[in-house]
Amino acid sequence: MEEVTIYTDGACSGNPGPGGWGAILMYKGNKKEISGGKKDTTNNVMELTAVIEALKLLKFPCKVQLYSDSAYVVNAFLQKWIINWQKNNWKTADKKEVKNKELWQELISLTKTHDVTFIKVKGHADNEYNNRCDELARKAIG
Repeated sequence: MEEVTIYTDGACSGNPGPGGWGAILMYKGNKKEISGGKKDTTNNVMELTAVIEALKLLKFPCKVQLYSDSAYVVNAFLQKWIINWQKNNWKTADKKEVKNKELWQELISLTKTHDVTFIKVKGHADNEYNNRCDELARKAIG
């Protein structure tokens, strides 16, 4: 299985407000940067969108190391929140509707195609790729 490294980030000016997302995909020494934005959104939607859009670019099943500074995205997989959400009919532990359900469902579907390892990175620190994703996301804010 081919190995790909992906860094993602989302940003929002106000929450909700105009937002942007950015991602860098690295494969066999090549780098591809992508980004996009939305007029009225939330930071979490932009974080999820960055991951989804990056994974959607992969043309065949890959082993993915996915780096994100979003505890929301990373912990949903590492702490198995998504498994519980699905078991509980998309309700949180406190019986509320899971926010962004459609995005989570799309992301779960993509993680069935690809072998994704989610890795939490510290935001706005010394990671050049995370900082570049942040820059891409901020530039994409509508």
